[in-house]
Amino acid sequence: MTTTGLPESLITTLPGGFYTDADIFRLEQEHIFESMWFCVARASELAGPGAFRTVDVGRESILLTRSRDNAVRAFFNVCRHRGAKLCTQESGEVKRAFQCPYHAWTYDLQGKLVAAPNLTKMPDVGRTEYGLATVAVREWLGYVWVCLADAPPSFEEQVVGDVVARLGDTGAIDRYNIAGLELGRRIVYDVRANWKLIVENFMECYHCATIHPELTEVLPEFADGYAAQYFVGHGAAFGAEVKGFTVDGSEGLDRIPTVSDDQDRRYYAMTVKPQVFINLVPDHVIFHRMFPVAADRTVVECDWLYLKDVVDSGRDVSRSVELFDRVNRQDFAACERCQPAMSSRLYAKGGVLVPSEHHIGAFHTWVLTRLGRR
Repeated sequence: MTTTGLPESLITTLPGGFYTDADIFRLEQEHIFESMWFCVARASELAGPGAFRTVDVGRESILLTRSRDNAVRAFFNVCRHRGAKLCTQESGEVKRAFQCPYHAWTYDLQGKLVAAPNLTKMPDVGRTEYGLATVAVREWLGYVWVCLADAPPSFEEQVVGDVVARLGDTGAIDRYNIAGLELGRRIVYDVRANWKLIVENFMECYHCATIHPELTEVLPEFADGYAAQYFVGHGAAFGAEVKGFTVDGSEGLDRIPTVSDDQDRRYYAMTVKPQVFINLVPDHVIFHRMFPVAADRTVVECDWLYLKDVVDSGRDVSRSVELFDRVNRQDFAACERCQPAMSSRLYAKGGVLVPSEHHIGAFHTWVLTRLGRR
């Protein structure tokens, strides 16, 4: 027995309150989602100047747009006059500027204040100073990432670093040319569970033999509870009779030509904290983004990305989509099954992790450190 009173094989999880308490969730919004790089949209959704999308990051509404210099810009979706929400639509397009529907303060695509009633009579009002408040933004892997912090952390250390820690280098992910792929399908899931339950589920495969029959047929090693994400550079091998990463193991679609021979017929999964999962297979990429809404609710956007020719030609992608759609629904149902018990007196001090889940303990330590609880 250890000093915790547990057998050597077991370590403790976070207490149940970390999955239910509104005050802890508020701290997570402040110290995690609003302080770290957060993936918000596929860059192709901002196809040209004036295209926009609004997203919630932590407690803030963020306006994304593409300016006339083709750069993606991000702003707090708040008018500088009286605080009205500038854009209420989830997405759309403007010709030249964003106009507040309350008092008509108007901002160009770079956030500068360009017009307002009687503005010419207020020469002391700075057009830049009273422009939209900017948010740090980066494009990587064909996605837009934002950081609300006044002094954003290093993107290379936080985001790229998580990928390197999993794959060993950036070349391994570069060969999938994710930025050059096209969106073949998107499914949005409304999960009635805490975001950390979803992360923990994705990080381990102790449950795979129990709830993922289709996945373990394609990836036999997962039936043994192998925690593939724990090992640098490891990709789970397809079964000997499996032809593609599809719901029935049948032939997949056109292989991404830059994928290397040693990456062929393998599946790689990784977590980019705090809210991205990336899944790599030879002919497509599955990209999850979580949007934590409340302590017990998380919206997950899942994109299936394929070669441009595959999407443009209207090829049938349903068998590859169905495989991971089933995996998602199986996982999210399991998380929703756990969520009510997080408030049980039996879970007040948490549960336990078996050896193949011990790496989840590092995730718990990371959460506690971010919240100043360690």
